[in-house]
Amino acid sequence: MRPAPLLIALLVGWGLAGLTVLFADVPLHTWQITGLAIALLAMLDGLLLRRRATPVVTREIPQVLPLGIEREVTLRVESRVRQRVDVFDLHPGSWPAQGMPQTLKLAADTASTFSYRLRPIARGDASFEGVQLRLASPLRLWTQSRVAGAPQRVRVYPNFAPLTKFALFSAERASRLVGAHLRRRRGEGTDFNQMREYRVGDSLRQIDWKATSRSRKLISREYQEEKNQQLVMMVDTGRRMMARDPAPTKAGSELAHFDHVLNAALVVSYLALRQGDAVGLFASGGDSRWVAPRRGMASIDALLRASYDLQPQAVATDYLAAASELSLRQRKRSLVMLVTNVRDEDIEDLLAAVRLLQKRHLVCVASLRERALDQAMEEEVHDLPGAIRAGAIARYLEQRTAAHDALRSHRVMVLDVASEELPAALVERYLAVKRQGLL
Repeated sequence: MRPAPLLIALLVGWGLAGLTVLFADVPLHTWQITGLAIALLAMLDGLLLRRRATPVVTREIPQVLPLGIEREVTLRVESRVRQRVDVFDLHPGSWPAQGMPQTLKLAADTASTFSYRLRPIARGDASFEGVQLRLASPLRLWTQSRVAGAPQRVRVYPNFAPLTKFALFSAERASRLVGAHLRRRRGEGTDFNQMREYRVGDSLRQIDWKATSRSRKLISREYQEEKNQQLVMMVDTGRRMMARDPAPTKAGSELAHFDHVLNAALVVSYLALRQGDAVGLFASGGDSRWVAPRRGMASIDALLRASYDLQPQAVATDYLAAASELSLRQRKRSLVMLVTNVRDEDIEDLLAAVRLLQKRHLVCVASLRERALDQAMEEEVHDLPGAIRAGAIARYLEQRTAAHDALRSHRVMVLDVASEELPAALVERYLAVKRQGLL
């Protein structure tokens, strides 16, 4: 228990009143009796506070939260007696919250409900340790802090909000929503779909001459993209994925490159599942994880559960070891999309890994580019330190480009993109591979 401002004011007033004993004609025993009365009153008020029952508190929050998205948390506080309570939810301390703490004036045998906004900024398991209450004594002479409510654990997943939006659209339209630029190739693909009448714009190769001669009108063969192919998202969990870009909005300011990678991997995986393909996940470098490719929209839940607590570690990624492990696990030919940050010092190890994967798979390397470097190159140079900095950045970007060219010379698809461009780039390349029948 702690003394409330009212009790402190009474004690200060009583102490100042003692001066009247020294300098005024006030009996000493009157001052002493007044002090004793204050003490007895404070003891009685404190005893009543200790015996007061703790309010019952319940929390309503989803068990699964998306990263970086504000969610509403509802608290219900129920009291047997009339009292004033200050409420503070013991949420994960680093998460930004709006609407806390709250002061409630509770009537006897009633409940009060209020909500506040909370934004998770880290994936994985998180816990609410209860709700801290500050109770006031009946005479407002004391306050006491108590913790009510049961601890509660939640899981923070990669941001799956875009997936709920995509569910309302076709795979092609959903692809356009993420910014992918698609080339329409009507009626072309690798799997036969149906016969139909010739339409203006059909290729001559689509015409079925036997069917045309029988029906005495032009008949075209229509194909669709092959289904039940394999896509493996291979994500780097090493030190390169710990980088963070200065985001233009506050909502994305805490996201590391790896968080952007997981969000993009979920988007392309969801669209691939909608296309009828099987999707798997392989994480290597720091934390390791393997999810074998599987079909069906329920597979997106398996990918979420497997990846929500993955974290990049401050270790160097062994690309060759990762490629060897994936080659042993995934025997069927697949499109392997490796998402990392290519540096010139990695190129020998990365080339060896890619050549190993190319023996069975089609490989695409998505190399994340730090936006801070692009911004630094756009700044004006006014002094020698600025010129040295600009020259060093230009040299680094030149070496990075050379590393990408080395990969392309080995027939590897390379995407050089910033983190916010990654979902559209992956979707666009995946659909291009499907349309061109490269698998």
